[in-house]
Amino acid sequence: MLPDKLKSMLRGPRAGEQAATPAAPSRSLFTGKTPSGEAVVAERSSRGLDEFFKYIRDASGLTILDLGPATQANINFITNLGHRLYTADFLQVLKDTFGMDDTVDQSNPGRIEYFLKQALDYPEGHFDGVLIWDALEYLAPALLTAVVERLHYIVRPKSYMLAFFHSDDKQDAVPYYTFRIQGIATLQVAMQGRRRPAELFNNRSLEKLFGKFDSVKFFLTKERLREVIVKA
Repeated sequence: MLPDKLKSMLRGPRAGEQAATPAAPSRSLFTGKTPSGEAVVAERSSRGLDEFFKYIRDASGLTILDLGPATQANINFITNLGHRLYTADFLQVLKDTFGMDDTVDQSNPGRIEYFLKQALDYPEGHFDGVLIWDALEYLAPALLTAVVERLHYIVRPKSYMLAFFHSDDKQDAVPYYTFRIQGIATLQVAMQGRRRPAELFNNRSLEKLFGKFDSVKFFLTKERLREVIVKA
């Protein structure tokens, strides 16, 4: 049975408590294993992540949503900046709700509502930022539209979101990752598997997807990932 909530609220250190020091960023590209045994694809710089933090680094007490699986690196980094972090393992909820079979119908209204209840059940204007990572490109159109509408509902005006989309239209299946924040502009990227994207997006289609938001900004990486900053 799917748990009622696959999300947790993690707060920064209380007054008088010593905060853990976030991991120092590395400039090297490498392969190997993380302590949990996952294959590490790379540790690399991210202009999108740098842009995301540029908008929040001078503030404190903000509320951030991470749609990846909870990682200690992200928890430490965000809370050490003085912000509150919620996590929701978006792709795990997707798997539990619809399965990992690419042929599964994601258009059933009842299943869509159930998915939104499990993954994005938050009040209006609750978040100042969302780390979406690569979660959206595995959603079929009906589910994707519902998720983007819900994201628009739960973020505050002038908040920011960071999302990644593969840009190579020659691939039948693309990797999906866990992203660990190592520094303001540095990510450790661990591959979790491969899955067929529901759709591959170009700049124009992404602008249309986030049409209700104020602006969309793009960065293309060497890995042919399109990093997208969305402003509400």
